[in-house]
Amino acid sequence: MRRVIELATPQLVAHWPEPVHSVILATGEAPDDAWLRDFRERLDGTTVEVCVWPSFGYAAELSPRGLIASDLRLGIHQLMGKIRHENSVIWAHNLGLGRNLYLARGLTKVCARRGIPLLIHHHDWWFENRWHHFSDLKDSTFRTLRAMADATLANSPNLTHLAINQGDASVLKRYFPGRSGWLPNPAEPAAKPSRARIDAARAWLWEQVHEEAPIWLLPGRLLRRKNIAEALLLTRWLRPEAWLVTTGSVSSFEEQPYAETLTAAAQTHGWRLHLSVLRGDESHKPKVAELSAASEVLLLTSLQEGFGLPFVEAAALRRPLIARELPGIAPDLSKFGLEFPQSYREVLVAPTLFDWRGERARQQHLFAQWKALMPRAAAKMVGKPSVLAAGQDPRPVPFSRLTLTAQLEVLGQPIQHSWDQCCSLNPWLRRLRQLAGEGRLKASPWPRTAARWLGGSAYARRFLKCVPQVKENTSRSQVGQVALMDFLRGKLSRDNLYPLLWNSRT
Repeated sequence: MRRVIELATPQLVAHWPEPVHSVILATGEAPDDAWLRDFRERLDGTTVEVCVWPSFGYAAELSPRGLIASDLRLGIHQLMGKIRHENSVIWAHNLGLGRNLYLARGLTKVCARRGIPLLIHHHDWWFENRWHHFSDLKDSTFRTLRAMADATLANSPNLTHLAINQGDASVLKRYFPGRSGWLPNPAEPAAKPSRARIDAARAWLWEQVHEEAPIWLLPGRLLRRKNIAEALLLTRWLRPEAWLVTTGSVSSFEEQPYAETLTAAAQTHGWRLHLSVLRGDESHKPKVAELSAASEVLLLTSLQEGFGLPFVEAAALRRPLIARELPGIAPDLSKFGLEFPQSYREVLVAPTLFDWRGERARQQHLFAQWKALMPRAAAKMVGKPSVLAAGQDPRPVPFSRLTLTAQLEVLGQPIQHSWDQCCSLNPWLRRLRQLAGEGRLKASPWPRTAARWLGGSAYARRFLKCVPQVKENTSRSQVGQVALMDFLRGKLSRDNLYPLLWNSRT
């Protein structure tokens, strides 16, 4: 989201139909000084105000919770006091994640009462493999699917819902016609970092791993949905001498067990894995683009992505990418004209590489716990996970459909043994290994069609078309609840079930 804001805001200011007096950043915590300095430079003289209010952050990480609602009213009041221009617009990011339903509800109500156009930009959804968040809210105001829908899929004449992929946008369009839109994230071919910056970034990476070795980079935060163990498996199979390096650190306490388990396993087995190379103060470290340009290959093994910015940025930097093909965003990337020659659907692994019975028992337990977090209406829609659907007889299954425990069991096997067991199950691997060893992996070219969809000017034009024109509300008041049930039918299908996301400890 930060990347979207920093790229898109200058374009919006430049294309706004009238002079923009100021931009206000409202956030739960102060932005990094270096980032804010760069953001102000991008806006080239437009005033940037920052409104920091802790109750704008994740509600679960605030305490005591009883003070959130009252404190939030003060925060929203302070924000509204800064909005002095009658043609102001509020662009709210990721309220559909459900991490602060008080904010989603409060901001929606205040904007409706004051007639302020509100664009709610959905990057992620609370109901997409995040049901533990719903369980955490059982004792709050938001006890039911109806309450959750009213907060995150509100219906108001001054409100537009925006999605970053066509799949989500198509659902929104059915229920919010004229008040929804598809707004893919902005991206443009970046000026390649200078040779000096690339060389400096490569030298810095070698310092981090303590040797001059090939670097395969997985850019992004350290999250379970990034499926990092699969990236490590591919790196060890395809380029055993390479280090897998990830950039960002964990973003919330619930991701910490995953990070700690991966770190401990890598240390125990001596795997060439360096996690969160940019953790802490980033001001004196290379930028992600420089690290990407200095790396031999980029990887993206995510289980789910709302947009898949790493796909686009790999093409923009003209770097080879090995990536899981994600059905939810593959049609969008194709529409942009982007092609990824090293994409794949799944990595099948032989059941002899992990404890099949133990994994089935573990998944049965975790799956039952996960379903128990849901209201009955949602639980009835859930499909059957791959391992449990396979029956008692061991058979090859996608690596992505295993718990972290089973994934680490596979990684713990001698690398030649696991390769021999899995190569015939994945015929594309042998060719990829040859290309990687010869340094002939290909980057996606940046096509002209991409500018029509992802360029800054195109983004600004689409955004302006989505700004709601406040008029009488003739829509059904319960439309958000109906839309939510439609979303659930797709998000809870078998294709979207991943044990890594059922629990923070798998």
